[in-house]
Amino acid sequence: MPDSSATADTLVFSSEVTQRLDLTAEWCQRNGQRLTETRRQVLGLILSSEKPSGAYDLLARLRPAHPKAAPPTVYRALDFLLENSLIHRLERLSAFVGCSHAVECPHGCNHHDEGGMHRAQFLICRGCDRAWELEQEAIAPVLTRAAQSMGFKAESATVEIEGLCVACQKAGALPVRRPKTTAG
Repeated sequence: MPDSSATADTLVFSSEVTQRLDLTAEWCQRNGQRLTETRRQVLGLILSSEKPSGAYDLLARLRPAHPKAAPPTVYRALDFLLENSLIHRLERLSAFVGCSHAVECPHGCNHHDEGGMHRAQFLICRGCDRAWELEQEAIAPVLTRAAQSMGFKAESATVEIEGLCVACQKAGALPVRRPKTTAG
């Protein structure tokens, strides 16, 4: 990964990623949470990646600095980061991407909808596997109202839109057809 490298028992990230990690640590402290070194390093690996990262990819990238790291190490860090809205899980890819919304939101993340939840939409390129987060405020209320009309109380929503990005379209890439999951 061009953005990170390993030293003794820590990972070194680009100045941009380090700045985001420092802001996240401050946000955690203000919100009564603790960004441990392992959580920080897992988040740094996610933020350093151009593509969504799977748990075992993160483990492999963490091991040069932490040779004894095991899957539970990464999964515990991912659980914390998800619970605090610092990352998103892309279900279709079974992978994770960073989210700076909670840290950067000037409204304390309580103005977005009735539930106060940050609702995310993602564009996922089938050609290069990159993902881009959208923040279209109009989408969440429509989904929430549709759920309510069926007597369903929505607690979270992540919309994943698959297709081809501009670069892959220009390159003439053919979309990679992923097998449908048992739920899809």
